[in-house]
Amino acid sequence: MSEYRSMGSVKTSAELSERLIAPAEFAPLPRVPEKAHPQGPLSQSLIHDGRTFGNRFAILPMEGWDATSDGKPTDLTTRRWKRFGASGAKMIWGTEAVAVRHDGRANPNQLIISDANLSALADLRQVMVDEHHRSFGKTDDLVVGLQLTHSGRFARPHRKDRFEPLCIVENPVLDARYGISSAQTKATDDDLDRLIEDFIRGAVLAQKAGFDFVDLKHCHGYLGHELLGARHRPGKFGGSLENRMRFLAEITAGVRSKAPGLKIGVRLSIFDCVPYRPGKDNVGIPEETPGGYDLAFGSGPNGTGIDLSETLEFLQGCVQLGIRWICTTAGSPYYTPHIQRPAQFPPSDGYLPPEDPCLGVARQIAATGWLKARRPELLFVGSGYSYLQDWLPQVGEAVVGAGLADMVGLGRMVLAYPELPADLLAGKPLDRKRICRTFSDCTTGPRKGMISGCFPLDPFYKVMPEAEIVRSYRTASAKAD
Repeated sequence: MSEYRSMGSVKTSAELSERLIAPAEFAPLPRVPEKAHPQGPLSQSLIHDGRTFGNRFAILPMEGWDATSDGKPTDLTTRRWKRFGASGAKMIWGTEAVAVRHDGRANPNQLIISDANLSALADLRQVMVDEHHRSFGKTDDLVVGLQLTHSGRFARPHRKDRFEPLCIVENPVLDARYGISSAQTKATDDDLDRLIEDFIRGAVLAQKAGFDFVDLKHCHGYLGHELLGARHRPGKFGGSLENRMRFLAEITAGVRSKAPGLKIGVRLSIFDCVPYRPGKDNVGIPEETPGGYDLAFGSGPNGTGIDLSETLEFLQGCVQLGIRWICTTAGSPYYTPHIQRPAQFPPSDGYLPPEDPCLGVARQIAATGWLKARRPELLFVGSGYSYLQDWLPQVGEAVVGAGLADMVGLGRMVLAYPELPADLLAGKPLDRKRICRTFSDCTTGPRKGMISGCFPLDPFYKVMPEAEIVRSYRTASAKAD
């Protein structure tokens, strides 16, 4: 159990404001209001890059590890997408990660975009849009994207317990942790050239399926993100930032040519750090790296602190490529979960937070705001809000009202309580029994080879056999701590 005060103990906005402390290099965060207002900043529509967004809520990509072996949706997938549609959010950012080819899957039950799966994905999108129309009467202010991915060093296309990586750089720390050899599984430039074509093909299919945009994923340690830290990789995809962005630039050019009119977004880990591991009493500590660590994009020396200078250059490159939509996140759920998705309770393979999770939330908000101030022409969707629990609407209102982000992204929260945006904007009291408490069971499930879902709070998942198994892991972890 974490030593830090739970969010349930926060009784006033003043208390929360005292805990949401931005790092010293960023401006202080705005004060949190006591109440969020149904007609406040989160309710306001936004027109950006020719599209209308009916409000300032976005649903972040949330996977269930529940597709068929050939990458088609199941009833569980359809249920989740329908709930996204009923959420009331007017942007569905990426919906969930969809592999552009079989070997890029993060698990054997990830969706795949292919000619064979096109009609199933089109039907899945239509089910979500129809549910949104049924609930809210219109869809002309709803924008829906599909996240395209290759999982790189974290690919597990055939077995949930075996990595089959395609690495970008050698990383001794992660090699030792996961028992792989990045030197032997490193992608060649020719491999990446072929993968570029797979992403372009996936984008063409996404447009045929009716999606408004594709997210070219550059976050969380997967292939696109690992490329951004490839400072020491030789060849045309490594070294300079221009080379490290070549993958994105060539995909973008291909999409513009073969899928004209399709919008492009990037979900980006705007900063990272040296990998962490469990230390004394299972509290996270940084890995020892005697030779230094120069693989973290957006970090300071040796993977410590934050340095957004290259991140800002990356965003300038996006502007030049005509990319206008950015969804910010940080780190990786595999090796730095406390900076990626702050939580009170770790997943089964994680560690207890080495800091107040509120600091992790504040760090992402402040860094996103710093970038927004310098690249105001971009639309920014922020992440990391679920830990705020009951206070999420108030903080989101303060952030959007202060111009630190354009939209508030919801991830884990919508697994338990997808209608939170709709309830808030309708002036209804929030259903506190459905608010995510960051138990991390939605991560523990797939880490143990099962599906993902909100086992503690969603009645549908709560009665599944997997719920008891996941709960036993959490109980055992709490006793060990």
